[in-house]
Amino acid sequence: MTSHTELGSSPGSDSSQGIIFTPAGSVSPLPTNPAFHSQPGIALQSLSKKKEETHWPRPGAQQNYSDTKDEAGYESDAGDMSGGPPLHRPTGGFSNTSAPLLKEDKMPRGRRDSYEREHERSVGSRKPTRNTFRSRSPKQARPEDQARKKYLYASFFLVLSLISFVIQTETAVYIQHKLHWNKAYCMLWLTHGSWSLLWPTQLLILRLQKRRQSWHSFWLSHRSLLTSTAQMVQTQDLHPSKLSAPRPWKHMFQVTAFVTTFLTVAGGSWYVAVDLTTPSDLTAIYNCSAFFAYAFSILLLKEKARLDKIISVALAILGVLIVAYGDSGHPKHGSHSGGATNPQPDEPDNRTLGNLVIGIGSVMYGLYEVLYKKYACPPEGTSPTRGMLFANTFGSMIGIFTLFVLWIPLPILHYTGIETFALPTGKAAALLAVSTLSNAIFSGSFLVLMSLTSPVLSSVAALLTIFLVAITDYLLTGEPLSGATISGGILIVVAFGLLSWATYREMMQEEKKRVEEEGKNFDEVEAMLDDDEALDEDSFEEDSLGRKGKRRVSD
Repeated sequence: MTSHTELGSSPGSDSSQGIIFTPAGSVSPLPTNPAFHSQPGIALQSLSKKKEETHWPRPGAQQNYSDTKDEAGYESDAGDMSGGPPLHRPTGGFSNTSAPLLKEDKMPRGRRDSYEREHERSVGSRKPTRNTFRSRSPKQARPEDQARKKYLYASFFLVLSLISFVIQTETAVYIQHKLHWNKAYCMLWLTHGSWSLLWPTQLLILRLQKRRQSWHSFWLSHRSLLTSTAQMVQTQDLHPSKLSAPRPWKHMFQVTAFVTTFLTVAGGSWYVAVDLTTPSDLTAIYNCSAFFAYAFSILLLKEKARLDKIISVALAILGVLIVAYGDSGHPKHGSHSGGATNPQPDEPDNRTLGNLVIGIGSVMYGLYEVLYKKYACPPEGTSPTRGMLFANTFGSMIGIFTLFVLWIPLPILHYTGIETFALPTGKAAALLAVSTLSNAIFSGSFLVLMSLTSPVLSSVAALLTIFLVAITDYLLTGEPLSGATISGGILIVVAFGLLSWATYREMMQEEKKRVEEEGKNFDEVEAMLDDDEALDEDSFEEDSLGRKGKRRVSD
């Protein structure tokens, strides 16, 4: 039996009264508690080895952490953690790592490797060559920059429309009154039908600018741009939702049919009245559409009646009247739908009826311009580039509707004998092709001009063609300009300048007011068109954290 040596107590006293010394190799007399000896003790000589085992493994080492649960189903701290760190990290002197715990990509975290392998399998073999997320600093356009850019675009399309209109007028006069191919409705149908070429031509130009981009990505980007703009047109909101405009193209087809009806009536009135009244009456009354455009803008577009605009429109109409009636000769002028006046007319058959018909056409054309602005143009604050692209797209929709719907009167007119259907041949066919294409360019530019500015400014700008046609005749034939033509032309130019300045100031004021009320606007179309990359149908994907973002598509 082993003997015990007691310090500071008698042999029969309790162990709590002193310290019991147990020699090496002997058994402790203290009662044994299994709860305190469920795990083997740690020898002092094995402390350094155990310390090394508690360190974090080297970065990149493969770990296999297994979860163990006790009988109750909860995770146990005493489970098998072989190959992994303990749940209670050593502190103080037992930790010899100096790396920060949150430093990125230095220490493995749980099942990160297995998750990345799972994510790679879900994504597939595709490996993006660029960053997953598209990061772009937001742009904030100043009001004066937006207005100035609009006017820059408008100036370019104004010059283009004036040049093309002069070409159209000269060729139309020669076809109708020199070659005597005078098929009024057929010419109207072919002229408006040529507008269908606007969107394909625009698409070709954009494709040449983005030729490094894949066709699939380019097409999806262009289609998305037009669809979002159609939604903006339908809701008249810069940031529409899909719920507010679920079927924008159905709405646009309805608008196309509605607007084209007014355009066709206005254009057809010219062809009806051209043989009923004098060229002077035809020119003067038809160009009063500028006044009706301003009147309908006040009623439908809620524009304010401003004195400077009223004076400008009045001066322009006065200039037209001086050109039309100031000379003994007859002015040469063309319509917006491809027709032209007869410079050597016969005595009119029914001047009063002709003036009435062209008067209705003038009202209808002014209404057409305002209806286009109200129902087929995106709202204020839209990017000038977006407005330009959608204007040409809508022009193509008018051309397609004309070709596939408005051909119906052709056989009716043919079998009733009102207008025998016959296509031109030879020189007339070549000049008609030039005339119709020129009208398509003029009409597309005119639609862009109305979209970026206003119907009133566009109508007054069209009056400049009267003076330009007279100057062209002087250059081609050497016929001098009369005093009435010069004075009337100067009045039209002055009126256009005054109206342009008044419209520019109004645009600046409205843009500043909109910015103050709604905040600075950023239209992503500028970035989309300036970028060589686009979005495809898989543009939205998740990163390793499950967040969704736009993926850039490489060339």
